[in-house]
Amino acid sequence: MSAYLSTKPGIQLLKKSDATLVDLEESYQRPGLISSILDFPITDAKAELTLGRFEMRPSVDFPFFYEYLEVKTITSGRIVVKDEDGITYAAEPGDVFIFTPPHLVMFCAESDGTAVYIGHRGPEPSFLPGYTSKVDTPIPEKVKAWWTPM
Repeated sequence: MSAYLSTKPGIQLLKKSDATLVDLEESYQRPGLISSILDFPITDAKAELTLGRFEMRPSVDFPFFYEYLEVKTITSGRIVVKDEDGITYAAEPGDVFIFTPPHLVMFCAESDGTAVYIGHRGPEPSFLPGYTSKVDTPIPEKVKAWWTPM
């Protein structure tokens, strides 16, 4: 693994079952402590950071073009995405998506879940109450080969 997970555009999915946590009882010499931890270095870039909550219920495909780094942790249900090459990733509670820009992510209609995220950006106006303008998502040509919008 590289020093940072965010090294090239695309999607990474960290499955909770793949993580070996560090036992803090031993490293901090605290007998009886039942606690563990594991750091995942994401990026060394300096920028604003925003925290949010995301929900998607079974509906229609939702394309979103990431122009910033985002880390999304699934808290309930299941969220399914496709990358620009049509590769499907399914995440369940405890799993973590890393969306590295620039990259189009298709949140699939079958998704039925909730996540919390941190975005390496300031607040997005279209994600705040009171926003009324239309948002157009650029769809790369290679995505048009496998996705037909409704």
